[in-house]
Amino acid sequence: MGTRVGMWGIMNIKKNSIGDDFMSLKEEIISSIENSVLKYESKEYFRNPIVGFSSADNPLYEELKDIIGPDHLHPKDILPTARTVVSFFIPFSQIVVDSNIESSTVSYEWAKSYVEANKLINQISGELVDYLRNKNIDAATIKATHNFDEKTLKSAWSHRSAAFIANMGKFGLNRMIITKAGCAGRFGTVIISAHIPIENEENAEYCLYYKNESCQKCVESCPQNALSPDKEFDRFKCNDLLLKNADEYSHLGLCDVCGKCVVSCPFAVIKS
Repeated sequence: MGTRVGMWGIMNIKKNSIGDDFMSLKEEIISSIENSVLKYESKEYFRNPIVGFSSADNPLYEELKDIIGPDHLHPKDILPTARTVVSFFIPFSQIVVDSNIESSTVSYEWAKSYVEANKLINQISGELVDYLRNKNIDAATIKATHNFDEKTLKSAWSHRSAAFIANMGKFGLNRMIITKAGCAGRFGTVIISAHIPIENEENAEYCLYYKNESCQKCVESCPQNALSPDKEFDRFKCNDLLLKNADEYSHLGLCDVCGKCVVSCPFAVIKS
């Protein structure tokens, strides 16, 4: 038995069976993710994570092949024994968000937090897969980012779409999921063979444009004019700027970021 990393960054660990107390397993998963963020060396960049769960058999996963593209993976493409998809969101701290509002270009704090968040997501996912392995539960995950086709710029797995299916929030006009903690942050996914009962929580609508068309701050703040309420998101315009920013912050790591549409949202940060 071992870990396999494929072209999309899929890490897969297989065992034979599943655990026995799934409600306690759910609590253990949430606690594990929360503790990993709390103990992380650069925890000042983040706030408390939120965790959601969805059934691998949810028909919305099949619909993603039509919405995003035929190459988008189904949970069972990643883990044939998949029963539950675990989604988690690590929100950025207020300091990180404020820095990118105040800066005319991408702030150092925003760039650094992006790199650190991706490292943390991959660390959490790997640790959770190992933990589940010790409980005889099959598990798999996809790396935090850069799992997209370089020609189409479309991902083989959308962490945000999985979070939507897990009722963690709805997409705003900025194409981000606005969760109960806001939209400034990063998502991760772990797919497991254990069945965890799904609570049918209401998927809250925060975006003011979709509520009453009273806000288009994300559209107005986009340096590339890549966002529009009437047209499809121009991912190529967006990516051109991301690559320039990546060059500027190459000393930090792979850092193709902007985030102006995120931090301009009135719900970039929601405090409980």
